[in-house]
Amino acid sequence: MARWCYRHRLVVLVLWVGALVGLGAAGTSAGTDYSNVFSLPDTDSKQAYDLMTKAFPQSSGDTDTVVWRASGDAGPVTGAAVRSRIEPALKEIAAMRGVGEVAGPYEKTGAAQISRDGRTAYAQITFTDQANEVPKDLVQKVVDTAQGAERDGLQVELGGQAITRIQEPPTGVSEVVGIAAAAVVLFLAFGSLFAMLLPIVVAITGVGSGMMATMLLSHVTNVPEVAPLLGSLIGLGVGIDYALFIVTRHRRGIQRGLGPEESAVRALNTSGRAVLFAGATVCIALAGMLVMNLRFLDGVVIATSLTVVLSVLAAVTLLPALLGLLGPRVLSRKQRRKLAAAGPDPAEASGPAARWSAYVQKRPRSIAAMALVVMAVLALPVLSLRLGATDQGNNQESTTTRQAYDLLAEGFGPGFNGPLQVVVPGGADTTELVRAIRTTDDVAQAAAAPPAGGITVVQVVPKTSPQSVGTDRLIDRLRDDVIPEAGVEAHVGGVTAVFKDFASVTGDRLPYFVGAIIGLGFLLLLIAFRSFVVPLTAALMNLIAAAASFGVLVAVFQWGWGTEFLGIGKEGPITAFLPVIMLSLLFGLSMDYQVFLVSRMHEEWVHTGDNARAVRVGLAETSRVINCAALIMICVFSAFVLSGDMEGAMAGIGLAAAVALDAFILRTALVPAAMHLLGRSNWWLPDWLDRRLPHLAVEAAEPPAAPTAEPVDSAGIIETAEPMESSGTGGATVVHGFLRTPDGDPLAGASVTLVSRGGRQLDRVTSLADGSYIVSVPAPGAYVLAVTAHGVSPRARHITVGGGPLVYDVELTDDGADLVN
Repeated sequence: MARWCYRHRLVVLVLWVGALVGLGAAGTSAGTDYSNVFSLPDTDSKQAYDLMTKAFPQSSGDTDTVVWRASGDAGPVTGAAVRSRIEPALKEIAAMRGVGEVAGPYEKTGAAQISRDGRTAYAQITFTDQANEVPKDLVQKVVDTAQGAERDGLQVELGGQAITRIQEPPTGVSEVVGIAAAAVVLFLAFGSLFAMLLPIVVAITGVGSGMMATMLLSHVTNVPEVAPLLGSLIGLGVGIDYALFIVTRHRRGIQRGLGPEESAVRALNTSGRAVLFAGATVCIALAGMLVMNLRFLDGVVIATSLTVVLSVLAAVTLLPALLGLLGPRVLSRKQRRKLAAAGPDPAEASGPAARWSAYVQKRPRSIAAMALVVMAVLALPVLSLRLGATDQGNNQESTTTRQAYDLLAEGFGPGFNGPLQVVVPGGADTTELVRAIRTTDDVAQAAAAPPAGGITVVQVVPKTSPQSVGTDRLIDRLRDDVIPEAGVEAHVGGVTAVFKDFASVTGDRLPYFVGAIIGLGFLLLLIAFRSFVVPLTAALMNLIAAAASFGVLVAVFQWGWGTEFLGIGKEGPITAFLPVIMLSLLFGLSMDYQVFLVSRMHEEWVHTGDNARAVRVGLAETSRVINCAALIMICVFSAFVLSGDMEGAMAGIGLAAAVALDAFILRTALVPAAMHLLGRSNWWLPDWLDRRLPHLAVEAAEPPAAPTAEPVDSAGIIETAEPMESSGTGGATVVHGFLRTPDGDPLAGASVTLVSRGGRQLDRVTSLADGSYIVSVPAPGAYVLAVTAHGVSPRARHITVGGGPLVYDVELTDDGADLVN
């Protein structure tokens, strides 16, 4: 496929451009239909919601609030000086096209909309459409008209979902900033403008098509408003990174003397395979959210997974076409001149990465201890993690929605912004229930509305804010004590109760979710690397990274450390659904880095049987590309602080911290240090399990007979290798012989493994009672034959297989194995 895309590059480009234009046109004409479904089945708040919907059908439009406060010489809000300015503004707003109703405090039924001190009042504006469908021009006109009534001593602010939309920065600001930062990193890494543009073009194509497809899917399934933001966040990160791995492999191939087409094909056949595996692991980790059985997360899974799939598709189809257009220009002019003058580059690992790898090998204990201390300190705040929901009280102080929130809290009490609804079905008498609620601690007000359809709703205003722990305790007290003692059936609902139930269910199901994605990741790595310890180490590292990244999240968003510097707003609880989304993305990305790092170590281990060398070489030759990829993701994720969305900012900061800790501390220090300490145990796998596991090749097998073929690691870095030789041509053949002790006795039960030069296991057998063995060879070429037996050190040797069977007798000693032709 890579070769076809390379040679038919114009066709591929036309197809991708056509797909983007088609999806864009369809998405623009259809619009969006995002919906936030936070309610959960079998919860008290969901039952209350269903009863209220039945008795009081919701109006079709969004309801926002105008709040004003009089101070100083302005007099009370009921005075003529204030009314003469506010009433005309409300009437002008009510006459606007798109505004359905304005309910103010100066009407007969509006007395409750004036605070006790007479200084604060509010009016409710109901639009004819939902918040995301109300034109921004209309919202801005409403805001300008209302705030036009201000004068000295009279402050007017507005709050609500529609109002929030005009406070958001222009769409795509965070994406543009992230892409610009990634472009700088890529240019410094490649030194070539064309090479820098390749990953960015691929990522934008994947994310753009994913966003358009998500817009269309929102009409057929429930997709929350935050899903496109999260999809673009993860899509940009993985899209740029995956293209980076392939472009790095392609550039190195050209520098090693390959032609542009052959280099591109090999890059896709090696690093491209690793990208497919990595993309699959990210999608599997995202699909783990389905274990939570939360409807809200289903749309997030669809949007993010679809974007990742399209980003991977762009990397393995569009990228080779773009490589075909550029040809050797993927290298900088300086690199092209050097290649022409000095010839192909060697592939010896050198520089800071090699020196650091050697340092880790010399001092694994101290480095592992320091890394663990750093991660433990960063993870400490996670002990105070509290899940909840953000609201307009978390916005920046300069926004009108935050000021409206504060005015309502000051005039009517902190709980006014998050009232509770106690819903009583069946037409039961609520007199005793209302009296009991009013005498309950932390209740500011309680009043029953006239019954409708046999259902009575008691409006309860807490003394504490919606995000306060006291409000959570009040909900529990009403459900567990007050309502049962009143002897009536009732359910506690409202936005605050819904979010509390959402956080509670999320916390209860989170261990099952973590267990599912950890177990699945363990199984994938177990199959890929034929090791029990490597996936176990990866699972532990993922948990450490998750704890530390959530510690950073708690410190910033819950404790408020650095919020002023970041321009985020007021601290509050961590959004209830965020841990699930972050853990899915974190585990998927961590699996990527683990595959890119350990696959090179595994290849060296298969070739040499030397764990210390395998870890040293693997770290030296992959750490640079991993750190570069991580730096790009950090730039992209951090830029989402500018999104204007609190959930997007939380996800961006949390994922940026997770990627930084994972790449720069875990994969660069703790993982290699631990593997040095574990030694040969890293690659231990029981024989009975090895025989039963399927084979999954992350890297492609090397070409069977190519004089310049070289083994390639999964990160796209070409490694040194002896020239591959072949005698004759033909198909499959065998290598066979006998295993003997130094005394000439047959050795039974030893393992003989045939491995490609790229590290892929091709066949594995156990010697028979007479010491004989026979392994299958797919085609003539160069391979590695590894022999292991109980009580001796394993050894591996390079062999060249011609057109017919090759005889290799093996003599095993206490020092290892001697392979004798």
